[in-house]
Amino acid sequence: MPNRYSTFSSEARQIEHMGAASIRRIALPYHQSGMADQSRAFLHFAREVRGFIHGRRYDAVFATSSRLATGFLGAWVARRYRVPLYLDIRDIFADTMEDVLNGSPLRVLLPAVKAVERYTLRSAATINVVSAGFLPYFKTRNPKKRFRCYPNGIDEGFLEYDFKKIHTPGVPKTILYAGNIGEGQGLHRIVPELARLAGDNWRMTIVGDGGRRRELERQIRRSGLTNIERLDPVPRGALMELYRKADVLFLHLNDYKAFKRVLPSKVFEYAATGKAMLAGVAGHAAGFIKKHIDNAAVFPPCDAAAGVLALHRLNFTPTPREAFISRYTRSTIMERMVDDMLHTFDRVV
Repeated sequence: MPNRYSTFSSEARQIEHMGAASIRRIALPYHQSGMADQSRAFLHFAREVRGFIHGRRYDAVFATSSRLATGFLGAWVARRYRVPLYLDIRDIFADTMEDVLNGSPLRVLLPAVKAVERYTLRSAATINVVSAGFLPYFKTRNPKKRFRCYPNGIDEGFLEYDFKKIHTPGVPKTILYAGNIGEGQGLHRIVPELARLAGDNWRMTIVGDGGRRRELERQIRRSGLTNIERLDPVPRGALMELYRKADVLFLHLNDYKAFKRVLPSKVFEYAATGKAMLAGVAGHAAGFIKKHIDNAAVFPPCDAAAGVLALHRLNFTPTPREAFISRYTRSTIMERMVDDMLHTFDRVV
């Protein structure tokens, strides 16, 4: 069941049938996005999955893994039934943990994390990655595996919404960030200083939740700034309206080596609105944005001074991005991915 944030819940049916597909959602215990309570929630999920599949027969397994544990669970099920696994990787695992746990006593867990990653990847018949920046890392470690790169995309709702904003003279322009507030995004390291340097002609709105939300709020309080607004997660309809009211959409990744391989899903969502985009990213994401998205300014992560200079390079009129939208509509990408998945299963079974 939807469970990402303690501050936001989304209704969904526990059991749902859609044509040939049957969906079973598992309710998870309450968590605060910390590492320990998310681990407990996953163990509960794994036990429920194990109980659910008992006595049933499957011919193939598809696992989409923003977290390593989900991919590991898919690999375990596939090995148990001796059937092919199509693994969809939406984040990097051991490499990220190496950066995040630098200097932490929890670094002793890294060998175990790497062993789980090896088991998961070796179990897959085909591995899809959502960022081409992941390929060198995974191919070096698994040179004989079949890899694909079907990225994130633009949902249908973004193609039908009118994001045009009517500007009011004398009113501060708005920079909006909407998404996870975790160590990976590093907002606590950039937002207060960026807001201070931008000045009173700008207002920053941060929408979301995550493991670093409290640290971000602490930094905002310490700054004494009044041009930063913090909102809890909102439903999709309200989020679309926040996008419409914004002048600039803000994206940021923490200054970790591993994140130079990442291509955040927000890139596609933001680009579809036609709004100006300000992105504190490096590596593959920086190159992708510069190459494919008009009216988007990139600056080095955690560098607020460079961020303000980048902000001044933007224009605030709607930017048509028809070619980008046509190429990265999610339904088109998913059709190609499903064809590849069925080909994998036909080839292996």
